[in-house]
Formats: sequence, structure tokens, C-alpha cells
Amino acid sequence: MSTGLTPAPPAPGRDTAARDGVGASARRPDAVLKVTGEFAYSSDLWHEDMLWGHTLRSPHPHAAITGIDVSAALAVPGVHAVLTHEDLPAATHYGLEFTDQPVLARDVVRYEGEPVALVAADHPETARRAAGRIRVAYEERPAVLDEAGATAPGAPVLHPDRTDHHAPHVPHPNVVHRQPVVRGDAARAAAAADVVVTGTYEVGMQDQAFLGPESGLAVPAEDGGVDLHIATQWLHVDHRQLAPVLGLPPERVRLTLAGVGGAFGAREDLSMQAHACLLALRTGRPVKMVYNRYESFFGHVHRHPARLTYEHGATRDGRLTHVKARIVLDGGAYASSSPAVVGNAASLGAGPYEVENVDIEALALYTNNPPCGAMRGFGAVQACFAYEAQMDKLAAALGMDPVELRRRNAMSQGSVMPTGQVVDAPAPVAELLRLVKRRPLPPRRVWETAAGPDVRELPGGLSNTTHGEDVVRGVGYAVGIKNVGFSEGFDDYSTARVRLEVSGGEPVATVHTAMAEVGQGGVTVHAQIARTELGVDRVVLLPADTRVGSAGSTSASRQTYMTGGAVKNACEAVRAEVLRLGRANGVLDDRAHALADGEVVGRDGEALAALTDVLGGEVVERELEFRHRPTQPFDRATGQGFGHVQYSFCAHRAVVEVDTALGLVKVVELAAAQDVGKAVNPQAVEGQIHGGSVQGLGLAVLEEIVVGEDGRVRNPSFTDYLIPTVLDTPRMPVDVLELADPHAPYGLRGVGEAPTLSATPAVVAAIRQATGRALRRVPVRPEHLTVADAERDLPGREPGAEPAAPGERTAGLAG
Repeated sequence: MSTGLTPAPPAPGRDTAARDGVGASARRPDAVLKVTGEFAYSSDLWHEDMLWGHTLRSPHPHAAITGIDVSAALAVPGVHAVLTHEDLPAATHYGLEFTDQPVLARDVVRYEGEPVALVAADHPETARRAAGRIRVAYEERPAVLDEAGATAPGAPVLHPDRTDHHAPHVPHPNVVHRQPVVRGDAARAAAAADVVVTGTYEVGMQDQAFLGPESGLAVPAEDGGVDLHIATQWLHVDHRQLAPVLGLPPERVRLTLAGVGGAFGAREDLSMQAHACLLALRTGRPVKMVYNRYESFFGHVHRHPARLTYEHGATRDGRLTHVKARIVLDGGAYASSSPAVVGNAASLGAGPYEVENVDIEALALYTNNPPCGAMRGFGAVQACFAYEAQMDKLAAALGMDPVELRRRNAMSQGSVMPTGQVVDAPAPVAELLRLVKRRPLPPRRVWETAAGPDVRELPGGLSNTTHGEDVVRGVGYAVGIKNVGFSEGFDDYSTARVRLEVSGGEPVATVHTAMAEVGQGGVTVHAQIARTELGVDRVVLLPADTRVGSAGSTSASRQTYMTGGAVKNACEAVRAEVLRLGRANGVLDDRAHALADGEVVGRDGEALAALTDVLGGEVVERELEFRHRPTQPFDRATGQGFGHVQYSFCAHRAVVEVDTALGLVKVVELAAAQDVGKAVNPQAVEGQIHGGSVQGLGLAVLEEIVVGEDGRVRNPSFTDYLIPTVLDTPRMPVDVLELADPHAPYGLRGVGEAPTLSATPAVVAAIRQATGRALRRVPVRPEHLTVADAERDLPGREPGAEPAAPGERTAGLAG
């Protein structure tokens, strides 16, 4: 799998990969439990005397609340409490970046599904029935649903009392945040360009579609506080928002991570955390809340839908002269992480290319649509779909191979971003493109067998809708750039506590962090790091909770870098103390250098003493924070600044087969190449690339939350919101580069998000190549491929024609 060009620095220790240290494909400790269905998720939590909580939600996207009557609900046998905004004991709002979201709506609701009241009862169905008896009087208001409606003269201002730090700088109070990025002179460059192409693109609202719905158990404590067991992505940011809402000092609010069934950004905001705790404190009983699938669609943020307008220019030999862009993101009713999404879209909006003249504007809106926030690759996913479509369009206008156009403009180490930041680590964009292009194409028409068409290999699959009569093939390429970790001056850090002692006659390391394991594999790689740094086989991971310092969020591809870095730091401090102890006790001398295989070893690897002898009865424990190098906020007017700590890159080649009569698409192969700096766990790296690729495929052809013109969600179920299944998942060969980032622990690079970017435009480029359709919107629907389209007949392309053979010029938008 690996195609390393420059190996990462070797980790300390001896033969670490052989004993499940850094570089080994150590098996997940929870793998068997999860695949056998025995793993305890948060929805499995139980307490003998617990009650069940339920949320009453608004049926309207925008309405005034003129009255709430809970008397009928309270009269239901088995109901223990009904809460409205009048029952809130302290702070009434919370929020990830802005404190703009009501715990319970008071006088207005701003989106369909907004929480209005809570019920605690002795049975979940009793709680639901009682919630249905609460009478809420609404006066519907006009809904703000798009940019025109949000910024029109006289438009309803959705948050008239804004006090956030972006409020004084936005052009309209319904704009959450606006970030320009200006470099060079794009207007002058446009006038001098030999070729200019323009395009407007749209990205639909994608859901994270995790399989474990929102759930948790709040238990009132003897000290008047509360213990919350919760599936989340960031324990300490939940804690920061919860304590003021509950009116409790922080030390009386304790959070412990429960089993998490996926996240992808949707658990970064609060959902039922405050509601469960409020009910538990009111009733004095443990309260469990579990959303069903329908409620889950209203209970978390989604990916921002976007409208993106681009202009690219180039010289006749294919050198980019300029990029202009305007990116409008719909943030929905509340801010969530919209400002950071805007920052990513603006700063990464030109893609992984060298271009001297850039004029990009990105902004996010307040509307009455569902709130949007973090989702894998946020901000960068939307931009990548548009700029990669533009690169294909530009290649067609130049009569150039689209991969060659990308390689000719590819950034590399030393390139300057549109923000003025110098890329000071490997940026192998051209090499990644070369790797995916060199792969042999999968065989054609594999559905043709002696026994007749094998429908499993055809678009539509077992629905038996086609036997291949109108099926054509297309090939598409794309590459993307994503930042890793928190950016724009955020004090991003993680904490780890590591203890080393002798137990049962052998050295044992105990690692305690607040990292949320959401499926990314932190529980595996943190143990690998401890084994490598401390030379032990046995590593115990304590449950993640708020008794230890923050580990930050499990998002932004940051946990292996950040909490992994914290574990490494703490282990190094423990190791230094062990060596000091050994020397102080006379067991070791100055030759002692490292720990490996349960021994203290010298610089040349010779064993000096058993670790158990050095430790004796001593317990060595250290808790340390790890911070990446500081970043800067982007300049509000120009977007200039050292905004991101690290970049990651991934390229894809998609091969699709399309039934042009029925509008059905089958992705035959989705090959990827990615630089990961150092594959701490190669199997987990491959899994992350596969997972991100499939999520990008889903956005390309399947996944969208459909919001009607009345602001209401049309498909809040997995019956109508389609996600890829194993039958939609193609063969996905992967090339991994390990080009060390000198600024990161072990040289590693965040992995999880980058493949989500380029998979989508690669699949759509392949569909364009097969059909000749412009396809300016994702997800691509069957009607986009069958209904007459003014842009169907593109220059130089016969719809349905077969693609170029391997080694020949590969067509992009117009072959």
C-alpha cells in the first residue's frame, strides 16, 4: 500500500511495529465487540430508577410563541416533570462559537424542529404522549430561506440583538461572518488572461448520517451536581456550555464519554445534553434521552449547502492567471461553527494550486433553514467541488488534459497560499495525481457473461433496471487541500496523563485523556504511542472524562496529531523521570537512554536493566498539554495571515458507468492517493481514506436533506435520505505517501477529512465525461442525466462516447 518517498523520522525504541507500536497495524481494542454487536453504545445506558426524557419541537421554521400550556401533559400518569423556558435556572442560551441558541425557545422559533419543551416520564412512550398534549400557540412569520431573502431591504432580522465579535463587521445582520481573501490583482490578471471560464455551482445539504442517534444519561449527584454520560465529540466544550445553563459551578458538572456510534461533526454542538441534565436535576432521578432517527435529523447540525460562483483564467500554456470566487454558505438558524466554515472556504477556495492573483469572498447566512455546522472537511468540501469543476472546464477550453493542467499548476513545498502563508511542509500534489492516473483502469463491461448480463455489475444493480443497452463509461480526476487542526489563532491544545508502574510483575502504562473516541481509532494509536515511548506491552486506557484536562474536539483531523502529541509528551516526561529514578537509585548509569521491550537500554540498544527493577514500587505519573505552533486570525479585509497549522492533500480517480436513458450511476472504482506524513497505524489510515471516499461518493450521487420552499425538511429518515451501502461501494485502491511534516509528532499528518473533498468532484467529473452534461450541482440525481439541459452539448464532446484509453489524453468536462 505504501509508496513512501521520504520516510518519517524513526520512532524511539526497538522494532516497535513488531509489538504494536507506532507504525504497526495494531488491532482496535473495540473491534470484535463492535462487529459482534456487543459494544455498549450510549443508547444502551441504563439505571435502575431512571426516567425517560422527550423533547417537544417546533413544527414551524419561523414563528412567534404566544403561549404554552403544559397542564394536560402534567396530568398524564407517569409524568414527573414538564419544563419550558420559564423553568431554566440560569443561562438561557448556549453555542459553540456564539451564545445564540436558546436552551428552550422562549418567544420565537427559528427552524423546524427547534426544542420548545421537555418531558420526563417513567416510560419513553409516556413521555412522547405527554409531549403531544402540550399546547403551544404560534403565530407563523415569513421564513428567510436564501441570500436574497436574508439580505433584502426589510428582511426579517433573525438575531436582532447580536453581540458577537463578527457582528460589527458584516454587511447585514443576517450574515454570520464574511471573509475576503485578496492577493495580487485579479482584475488586471483577468484582462490579460488568454482563456477565462466561469461557472456557478451548488452543493446540497448533506447529513453526517451517523448510525448511533443522540443519546445520554444524566444522573443527579449527592453534592447537588450532575454526572452526564454522553456520546459527544468534545467533552470539555460541552462542559463549558453546560455549567452556566445548569447554574452550577464547573466542578459539580462531570462528563464521561459513553459509546459513540459515529459523529463526523454532528456531535460537536450540544443536542440533548442540557435537556437531560435539567430534567435530572428537576426530578432528582436519572434521566435517559435517546433520539429516534426522525428526531435525530432535527437534533444536530448538517453540512452547509452552498452556492459558489467562480472565474478562472489561464495562459495558453495552461498557467493559472487568477481565481475569483464568491461562496455563499447557508448556516441556518444558529451560528454553530459557521465562522470557521467560512474561514476554510475562503482560505482554501483556490485549491491546491499556485495562483498569484486571487479575489475570493466567502460568507455564511442566518436563515430559517436547519442549522448547519461541522461536517467532515467543512468549508473545503464545498469549495473543492467548484474549483475542480472549474479546472476541468478550463482544461476543455485550453484543449489540455485536465490532469496535466492540474499538475502544471500544482502547489509544492514552498508555494504561497492565497492567504500569503508559505507551505513549509511537503505538498506532493503533482505526485498524488500521478499515482492515481498511472493505475490501470478496471476492465470494461464486466456485466457481460456467458449466462447473460450480471445485473449486480450494472447501474441499478439488483433492481434489474438495465441490461447495459445505454450504459457508457466515464473517468474523472480531482485533488483537494484541507487544513488540519484548529486554525485562525485558536488556542488548540490537548492534555494527557500517563502513569507507569509495576502491576502483576510487569510494567504497565495507564493513559488518561478526554479524547472522544468516535470511531477514528484514537484508542488504538494512543496505546501504540505509549508502547513505543515507554517500551511496554501492557497499556490501559482509562475512560475519557472531564477529570483530566481538555483533549479538544475529535474533528478537523486533529486527534492523532494533538492528543497523540500530548500522549507522546507525557510519555517522554515519564521516561525521563524513570531514568532519573534509576540513576538516583544506582540501578542505572549515564548510558541509560530509552525504554524498549520492558528494559532500559543504551543508545546502541544494549539492555541495561529491567524496567521492573528500576521502578520497584514507584509510580511515575505526568500530565502535560500539547500545543501545535500558533496560528493567526485572517485579516478581515484581505484574508492574509498564517491561518493554518498543517495542510493535507488527497487525489482521486473515479471510474463510473452511467445508464444515460435511466439516469443511473454505478461508481466502478474510486482510487485514492494521499500523503499522511507518517502512517501511525497503516490499516487505520487506509480505513479513514476509504471512509472519507465513500462519504464523498455519497455527496456526489446520493445524499441530500431536501428542504422545501416552506423551510420544512422533506426526508428525515433513512428511507428517503439515501446513504451508500456496501452495494454502492466500489473497489478503492489506495496509495499512501509518508512525507514527514517536520512540525508534527512523528511527522504525521491528519488523515480523515482530505479524502472526503476530492472524491465528490472526481465522481462528478467522471459522470460528466460519460454523459457530456455540465452537472453543476451535487448530489447528481437521475433527472439531471435524463432531462433536457441547455448545457448538455458541450464543445468537443459527444454525449455517451467512450472515454480515452489508458495512456491517451483523458477528457474532463469536454473530452
